Amino acid sequence: MKPRILYVEDDPNLGFATKDNLEAHEYEIVHCTNGQEGWDTFRKEHFDICVLDVMLPEMDGFTLAGKIREADQQVPILFLTARALLDDRLHGLRLGADDYVTKPFSIQELILRIEVFLRRSQKGTHAHDETVDVPQRVGKYVFDFQKLTLSLNGATHTLTFREAEVMQYLAERPNEVIRREDLLKAIWGDDDYFMGRSLDVFISRLRKYLSGDPAIRIDNVHSVGFRISW
Repeated sequence: MKPRILYVEDDPNLGFATKDNLEAHEYEIVHCTNGQEGWDTFRKEHFDICVLDVMLPEMDGFTLAGKIREADQQVPILFLTARALLDDRLHGLRLGADDYVTKPFSIQELILRIEVFLRRSQKGTHAHDETVDVPQRVGKYVFDFQKLTLSLNGATHTLTFREAEVMQYLAERPNEVIRREDLLKAIWGDDDYFMGRSLDVFISRLRKYLSGDPAIRIDNVHSVGFRISW
């Protein structure tokens, strides 16, 4: 079965070209031209990933992403944005988006970003066999990468794909000083300034999720990176 992508873009030329190229790479694309149509479609159908423009009529991409994330904690959300302001990018991540691609973009770059998320569920068109991850103990929590969950005392919180990737990188290195650039390159493939600020958003989210166990700390190591301990 082809991976199903909800693609919301109001520019008719860009929308047609992107949809056509993605379909040529064996994805099933449902293209919507405004935010309200995107939301109505998402509520009725199942998708493996959502690719959203920010500047949309009727309902902007930020609002749409917030509604999608409230309804589904797991589906990856990828923003396509022409906005250069860092605050706009960080706002999207705080709403629960997993990543963003800045316009203009190449179709190869977009496919690479999409595959990063789809491969974990083995729905990517280039998915390959990977070692099955087993649940890990992180303090009093049980972290299950495959299920994208953090559990404590019978209560379970569902993570986004990107949150789970950052959590896994940290959980595999307790008490070690983790260099920012190493973590960024491992998860995002780059360590530029914008990616670094994105990482800070995800670290802040994980601190909040892990606050049920006071023994767990994710400390900033000045000018170097982070250290997780419990």
